[in-house]
Amino acid sequence: MRKLLPGLLLASLILLVGCNRAATPAPTQAPAAPAASTATAATSAYFDNTGRDDVLSGGVRKIEITTPKGKFKVWTKRVGNNPRIKMLILHGGPGATHEAYEAFDSFLPAEGIEYYYYDQLGSAFSDQPTDPSLWNTDRFVDEVEQVRYPQHLKGLVISNMMSSIPAYNAYAHDVLMPKMDSVVLKEILALEAKKDFGNPRYEELLLPFYEEHILRMPPDQWPDPVLRSFGRLNKNVYIPMQGPSEMGASGILVNWDRSQDLKKITVPTLVIGAEHDTMDPKHMAWMATQFPHGRFLLCKNGSHLAIYDDQQTYMTGLIAFLKDADAGRM
Repeated sequence: MRKLLPGLLLASLILLVGCNRAATPAPTQAPAAPAASTATAATSAYFDNTGRDDVLSGGVRKIEITTPKGKFKVWTKRVGNNPRIKMLILHGGPGATHEAYEAFDSFLPAEGIEYYYYDQLGSAFSDQPTDPSLWNTDRFVDEVEQVRYPQHLKGLVISNMMSSIPAYNAYAHDVLMPKMDSVVLKEILALEAKKDFGNPRYEELLLPFYEEHILRMPPDQWPDPVLRSFGRLNKNVYIPMQGPSEMGASGILVNWDRSQDLKKITVPTLVIGAEHDTMDPKHMAWMATQFPHGRFLLCKNGSHLAIYDDQQTYMTGLIAFLKDADAGRM
């Protein structure tokens, strides 16, 4: 289990919601038959691949990006057609994969939402260079700018992520750790002090923490997409940026804090938090108040992967936000 779980403490995902008619034209569709219902016509348009250059690959495209260390390719996959709502999914980790969010396939097509899976550089489906200088926030931000829609950003969704690593570490230390069994916590911290992170006992001790705060299901019932995503985690990206401990973040991101910049994001923004998350739900609720057009969704029964353990709340709230942002109701 330990081999599958590192990296869960940082962002679950970020969604960029946009519209880019110039880069991705609305598909041409034949006139609907007189007896066809509106729903049938909408479904036909959603699955119409006319004019698309990714039909043979089922929507998959490798996009070339430029970095200080040369050019590489990153993996993306389009699902559906919608000239108004297009959503780019940024996975967590760092170094995990898009697979953990395949639950979207059960909900978003029925709502006609076009969305794109994306594995960032270093993740399993994309190129995996070994130069450690590539693993820094500025380069990752530039990568997203090369992949995402260049204009017409309509909205932003921040899911299960705090805007401050120092605040996250304080929450872990001051709130989450005191709730743990003191004997168990002492042994976990002793193993961490010895940097004995590969010890099977470390995994065993953390299992109750995972079930409480990461995904509130017995581990043998965790959905296959979650296991696949974390099973492919690239530790060469994850450990330098996040650090090896499951009790807090360290590494390159240890001082990362963008809380004062939230007010600069003027597009409609949804922050999703969960009552049992490793991330402080009160901090995430506060984040929503800092955006000029912010909204907060609390998954009361959820944890860090509320997309699975409070799925109905999560999906209903997300879809409502996407439609409101598109219609200008924010």
